[in-house]
Amino acid sequence: MSHEGIRIVSAEEAMREEATPKLTGDAISPAKVRVDKSGGTGMTIEWRDGHTSSWNFAWLRAACPCATCHEERNAADRAPGIAKPKPASLLPMFEAPPRPVDVTPVGKYALRFKWNDGHEAGLYSWDYLRNVCDVEARKQSQKL
Repeated sequence: MSHEGIRIVSAEEAMREEATPKLTGDAISPAKVRVDKSGGTGMTIEWRDGHTSSWNFAWLRAACPCATCHEERNAADRAPGIAKPKPASLLPMFEAPPRPVDVTPVGKYALRFKWNDGHEAGLYSWDYLRNVCDVEARKQSQKL
């Protein structure tokens, strides 16, 4: 369970988080941020250390860092960016793809997305975005 600013984690989750080195400095400082809200393609950040990260909106929505989404992902053992499975049904209902209705900066450290499904609780900090990007890049390079 999480409360404002407090996150309770299991020992296993704490060990996983400690095993992943966190990036700092220019690695988590954006030089340029592009959110293609009207085109619907996603977001790209060019970091001051020269790295470029890109995400589509479906991935960003599934990686929401708010306490509710984080706890739900942990309970289902899903990584950030992996959407929860849809229930099987005979006649699946149409669901609009995730798109931001509004994107606003939060100070100099984060973005807040208001999604078309009404969700807007997550603050996507530069630190969070770069670190989940780096984790995904490492996973992809390990698969090669």
